Amino acid sequence: MSLNMNMKNYISYADLVSIGNASFGFLSILMVVNGNLIFSAMFMLVAVIFDSLDGWVARKTKRDDEFGFGKNIDSLSDVISFGVAPGMLLYSACVSYSIPYLNIVVGLLIVICGILRLARFNVLTDSINGVGEKFVGLPIPSTALILGSFYLSGIFRMDVALVIMAVISVLMVSTVEYPKFKKTKFVAAGSVLIVLTCLPPNILSVIANLPAKLLFVAALMYLLAVPFMDLYAKLHRSGPNVR
Repeated sequence: MSLNMNMKNYISYADLVSIGNASFGFLSILMVVNGNLIFSAMFMLVAVIFDSLDGWVARKTKRDDEFGFGKNIDSLSDVISFGVAPGMLLYSACVSYSIPYLNIVVGLLIVICGILRLARFNVLTDSINGVGEKFVGLPIPSTALILGSFYLSGIFRMDVALVIMAVISVLMVSTVEYPKFKKTKFVAAGSVLIVLTCLPPNILSVIANLPAKLLFVAALMYLLAVPFMDLYAKLHRSGPNVR
């Protein structure tokens, strides 16, 4: 079967949103290169908003992704914004850490685990059973949410960031099932919090860093609560049956 290679037969409005995600990921990397880590963290968080919107746009426009073009655009964009960009930001933010090269190791771990996580997601999407109502492994945008908000929170510490990002990397390739937040109100609330986090400090001088702190705490709770609940359930099932 011959395929029409004209790009207009593949790309849709949802793909343009995904490209917006990739664009802000690139800008985030560019800001790291220029030494502006604050803007790097902000652009990374803006990329999360675009990533959360592409699926909504696809549903609203009733997109029929017959060839999986949109899925691949989304994954490739995610590698840039939530793999390479966080890895670069972590490397630069922790370049003066006391253990040499640890920032490089953890930054590379983010990229590698992010690629593996997205590849598995695409395979599961193509499988008979699909991906179900939960994510297998921690969703990759969590790297940007947690690292970006942590850096902008005013409480950033290199040692804590390195540990958290190493844990995130492992959880991305784990089999822990994380719930999906499909409701519009959750996406809207998260987007508003991200926008407030990215506003210049002089605009929100009274509550400086508070949105970033709230975003960081919320993302961290999502990161840690699910594995602990999963572990508790396994221990409860395997424990002694006392009567």
